[in-house]
Amino acid sequence: MKKSKSSFLRELRKYKDHLTRQQFKTLRGQVLNGDCVGAKKGLEKILNRRMQDEHTKNLS
Repeated sequence: MKKSKSSFLRELRKYKDHLTRQQFKTLRGQVLNGDCVGAKKGLEKILNRRMQDEHTKNLS
């Protein structure tokens, strides 16, 4: 396994509590298949949506 894969998997584990089981498995599968760029983009998208949802709840 390349260093970038293992480092991204470590980073992904940090966000495990903020992801559903399916999201985590999907992103992990992308990394293991070599699509680190796609997995990183997906993680950012999920986290951005989560932050927006929390922000709108606080405004209500």
